[in-house]
Amino acid sequence: MAYIGRKPQIGNFQICDAISTVNAQAAYTMQVGSVNVLPETANHMIVSLNGVIQAPISSYTVSGSTITFAANLVTGDVINFIQILGDVLDLGVPSDGTVTSGKIANDAVTLAKMASGTDGNIISYDTSGNPVAVATGNDGQVLTSAGAGAVPAFETLPSGGAYVKLETITLSGTVSTVEFNTNNFTSTYRDYKMIFSNVNITADGLIYMRIGEAGQATLEASNYRYASVGLEADNDTVSRAGQADTKFEITPVNLNASTRYNNNFEVTIYNPLDTGTYLAYSANGMINNQSNFATTMISAGQYGGDYAKQFKRFTFYFASGGDWAGTGGTITLLGRAN
Repeated sequence: MAYIGRKPQIGNFQICDAISTVNAQAAYTMQVGSVNVLPETANHMIVSLNGVIQAPISSYTVSGSTITFAANLVTGDVINFIQILGDVLDLGVPSDGTVTSGKIANDAVTLAKMASGTDGNIISYDTSGNPVAVATGNDGQVLTSAGAGAVPAFETLPSGGAYVKLETITLSGTVSTVEFNTNNFTSTYRDYKMIFSNVNITADGLIYMRIGEAGQATLEASNYRYASVGLEADNDTVSRAGQADTKFEITPVNLNASTRYNNNFEVTIYNPLDTGTYLAYSANGMINNQSNFATTMISAGQYGGDYAKQFKRFTFYFASGGDWAGTGGTITLLGRAN
């Protein structure tokens, strides 16, 4: 059936408990079911006194749960009823699709109000910016990002044989010594590779490496054994070797300090946490000698001291005391599981 005229307002209509008048008293407490009630305003009420409907504001006012008549009531006056209309501006149940985000208070949506989902799912956004549930992964998987334009996904960590990036150090002209965070050396990985990319230095010199345990204040100062060979474009093969040196010499020739020539090589550390074998390393790559000629280099070495130590400190520095030049060079640490 169609309704002609103004749509009826919706409210919480209540009839107050009976109130007995007190001689020479104007204020009374309103209750419903013996519980105080709080009308919106005096205009939200219909009050009958001695059988006469009273005019709000002029005949009575409301403050909280107290109604106060304009004049004191006397013995024999009867409050016939007080009807509370509720909030006449109440819209009732909103129509579908009518509640916008501006109508919802900040922090008002609780977990209990969210739709149920699948255990382990994570909320993300798809390529259109719409919410999407990332499917639950399996035990041992990690959440990985495929970059902008793709939804992240749970993936299995690389199996043994694959290298995982653990840390990257960006080189700077104010740094003379670089060392990786010892927390990156754990039982999760067996071998480690350090990749030197686009490396330059501020003074000609060899690159050295010294080792130590985590928390060891002074790095090992003896028992380094190594051999390095370089084939220079402008010269015959050059080699260097040491049997009881104070450090490993990674490069067989001095690197040139010119920033126009960069050096690119890698150093592999084999099972540094093994307490039953001596630590060993190998290195290979391309460097520029001090005459600015390309040099193919290989290097290998072994620590001949206490094999029971777990080495987590690997420090690289120069014989010349120069700095790593800030020309975009990086050293990246990778770990390989069994």
